[in-house]
Amino acid sequence: MARRKKNLPKLPKPPPAPLVWTWSDAGWTARIVEDEDGGGWAVSMTRDGDDLPVLVVPWVMGRNKKDPKPLNAADFRTQLKAARDFLRRAEHQRRMAHRKSFRVQDPEGGVVTVVFDIEADEFEPVGVLTAEDDLGDELARHELPPGFQLRRDWARQWVAAGLPRPAVD
Repeated sequence: MARRKKNLPKLPKPPPAPLVWTWSDAGWTARIVEDEDGGGWAVSMTRDGDDLPVLVVPWVMGRNKKDPKPLNAADFRTQLKAARDFLRRAEHQRRMAHRKSFRVQDPEGGVVTVVFDIEADEFEPVGVLTAEDDLGDELARHELPPGFQLRRDWARQWVAAGLPRPAVD
């Protein structure tokens, strides 16, 4: 036997949830923008005070398949982590581009890591030559011109000589 539906009063439809196009917190702003390729939407993450976004990634469509999904706190945190990770990796890559290191043996048979870093400065970059033992303790530190060329054979000779201040022109 089929059951009959009771005549229930029709409830009014709730208003559609407002689209949240921007979300700001912790010194960052996430903004939904139209994808420049015309294929949908993207979310851009911009640090407060910066002119250009740090990260722009595709964004998902809403249920109607034409408007973007609104931003919420969880989405913002996810995008914030991605933007911060991107900055951290870019900084690490920039540092490693100005670094050269070799592991060489000292006269007693221990291993010494010799590192030459260029500390970037807009006006006067500085080269820093360091030597560390196996435990990470610094054995020597000298500022040198950024054009200094560290080579493995030079590092071996420097360690064998007792890590004196290098004579550079």
